[in-house]
Amino acid sequence: MNRQVLLTLRPSGIAQAENFTIREAAVPAAGPGELLVRNHYLSVEPAMRGWIADTGNYTKPIELGSVMRSLASGVVIESRHPDYREGDCVSGWFGWQDYACITPDQIVQRTTASEMRASLGILGTNGVTAYLALTLIGQPRAGETVLVSTAAGAVGSAAGQIARILGCRTIGIAGGPDKVSRCIGEFGYDAAIDYRAQDVSAALAGHAPDGIDIYFDNVAGPISDAVLPHLALRARVIVCGTASIDRWTPWPTGPRVERHLLVKRARMEGFVIFDHMDRYQDAVGQLRTWISEGRLLWREDILDGIEACPDALAGLYRGENDGKRLIRLVGDDAGGNQ
Repeated sequence: MNRQVLLTLRPSGIAQAENFTIREAAVPAAGPGELLVRNHYLSVEPAMRGWIADTGNYTKPIELGSVMRSLASGVVIESRHPDYREGDCVSGWFGWQDYACITPDQIVQRTTASEMRASLGILGTNGVTAYLALTLIGQPRAGETVLVSTAAGAVGSAAGQIARILGCRTIGIAGGPDKVSRCIGEFGYDAAIDYRAQDVSAALAGHAPDGIDIYFDNVAGPISDAVLPHLALRARVIVCGTASIDRWTPWPTGPRVERHLLVKRARMEGFVIFDHMDRYQDAVGQLRTWISEGRLLWREDILDGIEACPDALAGLYRGENDGKRLIRLVGDDAGGNQ
C-alpha cells in the first residue's frame, strides 16, 4: 500500500497535526513516459506554511484532499521513460507519500545513494538558495559585514559559511545559547546574537559599529525591525523568508522601511528559488566542491516514519529541529556529515 499524507483542513496560521490525514492507497503503476519512485526521504520546509495557506503567495495553494506538496528523494523502481532506469536515485517534487508516480519534469536533480539526504538540504534547495540569494542579490565583497537571521538553520547556516568563504565578516542571529554557540563553534560566525536573551539592536551596535552591508533575512518581524537602523551605506537586504510572522490575514503592521532604504541608499529584494532554476546545477557543483574541501558543514534533523509528517511542520516552527528536518521512510545511507 502507498501511505499518503493529505492536507484535509486549511490551517489558520501554522499548520498543526490535525490539518493532515494519513491514508492508504494502492501503489500506482507507471504509465507511458512515467516513473515510479520509492521515496526514501521527505523534506520539511518552512515555506510549506505558505503553500498550504488559503491565499497563495508565489505558488498556488495546495488543494484540500491532495497529497502534501514536498520535495523528496528516492529510487526509481519502475521506468517507462528512456532517460531513466530502475535503480536511479532522484530528488524532486514527489510529495509526502511512500511512492510517487511522476513525470521527469517533477525531478529536480539526479543524485546518488550517498547524497540522497544532502540533495534535500545542503545540495538541494536550502544550500542552493543560500548560495544564489547571497551571490545574486547580496553580491558580497571581501571585508564586508554580513548578518544572517536563523543563522543556525538549514539556509542560514549555509549562507553564513558561504559569506565567510567569500571573505566576509559574519554575524548570526539565533534563538538560545546552544544555537548561538553552534553558530560560532561549528559554522564559523565571527559573532552571534541570542535574540531571546539579548537586545538585538544594542548587540548589533557593539558587533557592527560601522553597519551591516548585507542582511540575509529569513524571519522579518521584530528582529528585522531592529536590524534596519543598522544598515550601512548602500546595504543590500535579501528577503528570503518571513518565519516570525505566523499569519498574513489581517496584514501585520510595523515600522516603515522606506526611510532606512532612502537614507542609506540601500536595496531590498526578495528571493524565490523557482526564479533561478537555470542556475541550480551550477550552484550544486560549487557547493559540492566546498564540501569536498571541508569548508562547508551542515546538520540534519531526522524523524522516522510517515507518521511523523503531520506534526513535522509545526515542530519546525516550535524550534525543535536541529538542522535540516527530514522524514526517513526507508533504511539509512551515508549522506550528511552530522
